[in-house]
Amino acid sequence: MSVFIIAAVLLFLIILISIARLILGPSIADRVISVDTANTVAISALIVLAAAYKQAMFIDIAIVYAMLSFGGTIYFARYLEAKK
Repeated sequence: MSVFIIAAVLLFLIILISIARLILGPSIADRVISVDTANTVAISALIVLAAAYKQAMFIDIAIVYAMLSFGGTIYFARYLEAKK
């Protein structure tokens, strides 16, 4: 179980760094990338939870969350493209 705790702490630190990049900016593209990074780490955390609790339900949730995250990233990319 200690491997899962170490993985959770590392994922939490990565999310904190991503949130710092979200706040500090300086451009909208940096903020979009930081949100996408946080989403990817959240998906990784769901996979770690699936392994820790031996529940496949977390993998299903991670897949749905990944699809929604991808849609949001595409939306922001089109927004940034139209803004130029």
